[in-house]
Amino acid sequence: QVQLVESGGGLGQPGGSLRLSCAASENIFDFNAMGWYRHTPGTEREFIADINVGGKTTYTASVKDRFTISRDGAKNTIYLQMNDLKTEDTAVYYCNARRLRQNWWGRGTQVTVSS
Repeated sequence: QVQLVESGGGLGQPGGSLRLSCAASENIFDFNAMGWYRHTPGTEREFIADINVGGKTTYTASVKDRFTISRDGAKNTIYLQMNDLKTEDTAVYYCNARRLRQNWWGRGTQVTVSS
């Protein structure tokens, strides 16, 4: 069973930065893609960014130019560098990995942006 463990959440200030990490229990290049989603109460889980096996990255419009997804194959870890944080970035952030029709999720890490 694939395990994904997120870390790096916490309290950030508006305009500040945080970096999230997601460590996978398997070789990350065995997945078609890995990415980040976020969820706030009363809303649907929202796609944030992903990176496919070839390295192509995709971002939702609200974070493009502020967030950067990256990976370290030697550590089987992906990252989400979040800059210029806004209060609306407050959410639980989830790591996702997918292979063909299968999806795996981490347990999430809380990010709170507040002054």
